[in-house]
Amino acid sequence: MVEQLTAMLALVGVLSIFCQWLGWKTHLPAILPLLVCGLAVGPGLGLLNPDALFGELLFPIISLGVAIILFEGALTLNFKEIRDHGQMVVHLVTIGMLVTWVTISLACYLLMGFAPGLAMLFGALVVVTGPTVIVPMVRSIRPAANLGSILRWEGIVIDPIGALLAVLVYEYWVAVNDPATHVLQALGLTLLVGLGLGCLAGWLMGQVLHRRLIPHYLRNTAVLTLMLGVFVFSNAVEEESGLLTVTVMGIWLANMRGLDISDIIEFKETLTVLMISALFILLAARLDSHALLSLGWGGIGVLLVVLFIARPLSVWISGIGTRLSCKEKWFLSWMSPRGIVAAAVSSLFAIKLQDKGVPGADLIVPLVFAVIIGTVVIQSLTASRWAKFLGVQMNSPQGLLIFGASAFPRALAKLLNQRGIRVLLADTNWNNIRLARMENIPVYFGNPASEHAENHLDLTDIGRVLVMSPYRKLNPLVNFYYQEVFGDDKVYGLNNIDVRSARLQLSEAYLRSLCLFAPGISYAKLASLMAKGAAVKSTQITTSFSMQDFRQRYGDDALILAVIQEGKLSVMTSGASLPAGEYDLISLIPATDADREASVSDEPLGSVISDDIAN
Repeated sequence: MVEQLTAMLALVGVLSIFCQWLGWKTHLPAILPLLVCGLAVGPGLGLLNPDALFGELLFPIISLGVAIILFEGALTLNFKEIRDHGQMVVHLVTIGMLVTWVTISLACYLLMGFAPGLAMLFGALVVVTGPTVIVPMVRSIRPAANLGSILRWEGIVIDPIGALLAVLVYEYWVAVNDPATHVLQALGLTLLVGLGLGCLAGWLMGQVLHRRLIPHYLRNTAVLTLMLGVFVFSNAVEEESGLLTVTVMGIWLANMRGLDISDIIEFKETLTVLMISALFILLAARLDSHALLSLGWGGIGVLLVVLFIARPLSVWISGIGTRLSCKEKWFLSWMSPRGIVAAAVSSLFAIKLQDKGVPGADLIVPLVFAVIIGTVVIQSLTASRWAKFLGVQMNSPQGLLIFGASAFPRALAKLLNQRGIRVLLADTNWNNIRLARMENIPVYFGNPASEHAENHLDLTDIGRVLVMSPYRKLNPLVNFYYQEVFGDDKVYGLNNIDVRSARLQLSEAYLRSLCLFAPGISYAKLASLMAKGAAVKSTQITTSFSMQDFRQRYGDDALILAVIQEGKLSVMTSGASLPAGEYDLISLIPATDADREASVSDEPLGSVISDDIAN
């Protein structure tokens, strides 16, 4: 028995990682291979029976897993960020969520014959979309920048809010159906313990982290274990209050002033990837195919309501007073895939309700999985064509993600932004990020190849990546990561290495990508030029001022960086040739020529100089 349990745990772990890799490789939500895998090893082949394998340990495993998932999601719920991401996002996660909840609950009551409380609980469970599902779809579809941003932030923000709604509805349902206690008394006590203990635990944890009472290497593990301890203690004080407690605890930490929890979030996300993957395989393996089929036309009707009534109604009501066009609203109306959070929370609640003997509780999980399967599969297969039909899909994104935010990348980004080309700077150096923000350049603070960046870095309208940082260990990681996202021919870097000594250590593909701007151009050389007063300049190449005239004026020391022709950006690399016709030439002018140009245009030395030379 011990050997079988060990083998099954190892199998679930291996399958979890394989499914995540397959989702990453195919640019599809990982939930699809996880679902197929769980169904295959569970009801399909009969290799995995979680109930028989884990016995009484199954409920604690799911319970602790859901607690970690909700806490990790709550850590991302910063109220200031919600306000910063626009009116539509705020409306979708508040008004839109309530509209979705009411609509689906009503459909479940009428079509499935659920009791009102159970229908309300199901509606609360499936209001969540989640970034783990929506982000791969957005990257694959590449909608307009504003639409991609709305969908991404809706998925991030509604994750903890929707889970909190489900917890509150469940607490109400339990209180209503407990004949031994008064409804208001039971619900009030649960809310008091959940909110009070959650706020207290969040404040105490924040003080411990802020005062550095725990060494840095123990921060992540300490927060995880203490959170689980608070979860168990809350349930011991008042049954069923633990999930509310850890959710409130995470929200408190996320909104605590002066507290940096970025490393904790990254650790929790890494842990949650494995936790969610393993949990979802176990949950899918518990599914009974007969239970799915027993949903009948009522289940299909609920799915159709979710797809064609609840989501469009939510989007159009939330869009009142916004500047979104009708086509943009119709696109958003077709993007609402449900994710792993709904499956995990519903499975936990279903087990609890079945233990209490609630009629219809055995249909909650099959119906939730039916909605997940339907929304993810149907919308994944059709959303790209729908976006193209509506004309909201970007054909050829021109934007740049630049890793490194030192003086030269900031100067280049500022000029390109002025030319209508979106440039996003990423750096792990806070001082560089601070200086870029002062120049109103969009930034991302952190490692752009991290799990946090995957969910939070807005890559809409970004089509290429330039690696221009001095971090020799991080540069290859970022390069390889984005070659898989955009392709080998869309990622370039500066030649910061000695090729002769590195040939045995780095792949030829990586070495070939180190060809940015011209042969031998390194971070050190660009930093030296900028320190001596070099300037990034934009020059119009026309019939009256040709490339020969440019060279005659600035000499061969002027470094050609990029070309903008008919709104399209071409970044120069080793061996690349300039186009024919008229275009906007972006170059780095050495200090002597920049001084001469500055004396004519009254531009400060070392700043971004931009002019039209047509005569």
